[in-house]
Amino acid sequence: MDKFIAHILLVDDDDGIRSLVKKYLNENNFLVTTANSSEDASEKINIIKFDIIVLDIMMPGKSGLEFIEEHKKNLDTPIILLTAKGEAEERIEGLEKGADDYLPKPFEPKELILRIKNIVNKTKKTEQTRIIEFENVVIDLNKLLIINNNREFKINNTEKTILEKMINTPGKTFSREDIGRLINIDKERSVDVIITRLRKKIEIDQKNPKFLQTIRGAGYVLWIE
Repeated sequence: MDKFIAHILLVDDDDGIRSLVKKYLNENNFLVTTANSSEDASEKINIIKFDIIVLDIMMPGKSGLEFIEEHKKNLDTPIILLTAKGEAEERIEGLEKGADDYLPKPFEPKELILRIKNIVNKTKKTEQTRIIEFENVVIDLNKLLIINNNREFKINNTEKTILEKMINTPGKTFSREDIGRLINIDKERSVDVIITRLRKKIEIDQKNPKFLQTIRGAGYVLWIE
């Protein structure tokens, strides 16, 4: 058997979904550990280092959103949310709390595989030391960290992807569609949420951004020179 591509923690209270998704992931060369609740998942992440967490939002006990809120500050594992069709606000809240991607139910297992592989390809690449400094801000893409006036903020892999692209093309304006394609998100509102989250970490005054600016009618640009 070939080496497993990644170790996935699959968290869902539905036995049928867990069984089917695990089977499909195994067939595509992923190692899968399952959890039937947020509490079960919390125990497992304390023991095992996973490459990606696939997390349902609506579960008995603690929801997936509560799981993210409890762990994301100390957890650098990418998270893909599984959400019901009517849970638009929950998806946005999940992105605000630090999730990297989401997939509405019902979903095609092949799409989940593609989303997982996309994240794996980004996180498994050989990383070069990337430290960018401007004024009182330091962006350390290697450590997934922003230091703003001696305050430290973690960034997730989605935020890193956006920053890396903007830093590599300074002064270029990126439309919401550009950013959405970059991170595989097709909702403009979700892109806005991620940019707002980044501004909280980069800017001194979020309402009057100096570095990560909005170009009316065009999109977003990062000024770091």
